[in-house]
Amino acid sequence: MKKLGTWLKENSLALILPVLLLLVWEVAGRTGLIRATFLPKPSAMAEVLVELLASGELLHHLGTSIIRVAEGFIIGATLGVVVGVQMALVKKLRTAVSLIFGLLRPVPVIAWIPLLILWMGIDEGSKITVIAIGSFWTVLVNVVQGIRSVDKKYLEVATILEKDHKTLITKVILPAALPSIFTGVRVGIDVAWRSVVAAELIAASSGIGYMIMYARELSQIDVVLVGVLSIGFTGIIIEQLLKLLEKKLLRWNVNIHES
Repeated sequence: MKKLGTWLKENSLALILPVLLLLVWEVAGRTGLIRATFLPKPSAMAEVLVELLASGELLHHLGTSIIRVAEGFIIGATLGVVVGVQMALVKKLRTAVSLIFGLLRPVPVIAWIPLLILWMGIDEGSKITVIAIGSFWTVLVNVVQGIRSVDKKYLEVATILEKDHKTLITKVILPAALPSIFTGVRVGIDVAWRSVVAAELIAASSGIGYMIMYARELSQIDVVLVGVLSIGFTGIIIEQLLKLLEKKLLRWNVNIHES
């Protein structure tokens, strides 16, 4: 309870605005200023949320999407880190792939979906690949930028101490680049969620995106909004977990503890 009280005190400003918006929204709905067919009241959405949780439908679809995001993100982020490290350290490789990567990176993830469906069908493979593609570019860019932004003084000190190449990478370069890498991971998770929802909206028989699209076809705007908000809340939980992991791994970074 003490920790909860401390958390509420620290985040009071962040909680006040959403609460006020919900109150205004509820009052506007009850007085008829906002039609229920356009935007249901928060209380009505809460009832729908309880029904979806009780039936297990929301947890089923949300769980399916979370598994897809996890699988696609692990693949994309791992490749992003591996390729990013090599690109940052090997100038010839960075030059060789600059044109190809410059051509492919701006392509929106959703643009790959029709092609992947033709290649891989509408099974899990196409959805996971879409997530991996979106995560890959985000992590890659941050890894390259993070490593290339390492303070040259660190490298000079390591050279003076005659550290070997392996020690230089594992003990100097990568630790110094970790803040940027974590930024890429956190942004990559957001991209992964957008990717999986886009894929499920187009071709899926389960997942939170499918649930939203199916509810839209039935004009169930309350279910649509519950699905959208559940994605947001899931994103907040993942974001907080990543922040805790970042604080634990980067204890030396004063800026993290101040944020």
